Parts: sequence; structure tokens; C-alpha cells
Amino acid sequence: MEKKLTLVQTIATATVFSAVSYWYGFMFGRESSRKELSQLIEDLRRDNPTPSSNSHSSS
Repeated sequence: MEKKLTLVQTIATATVFSAVSYWYGFMFGRESSRKELSQLIEDLRRDNPTPSSNSHSSS
């Protein structure tokens, strides 16, 4: 018995995969931005005009 995917099943699978990929990308990008912004806020609170994110860019 061969099991074949219908067009609707294929589109549904692709949609779910795309949604999950988008969500993971959004969450990782959001976390990365949060870390960068928190460092920038700390620098501004210390009145440090030179952003220290350049020295932390490898992390």
C-alpha cells in the first residue's frame, strides 16, 4: 500500500513548517536584540558615549 500525500496535505505541511521556522527565527532575533539593547542601555546609564557592544560583538 503506497501512501501518497495529497496537494492539500503537502500545502498544510509546508505551511506548518514555515510557521514554525518563522516563529523560531523571530524568537532568536528578539532575544539577540534584547541582549544588544540591554548592553546599550547600560552604557547610556553610565554616560558612556562609546558603545561597548563593539568589544562584545564576538559573543
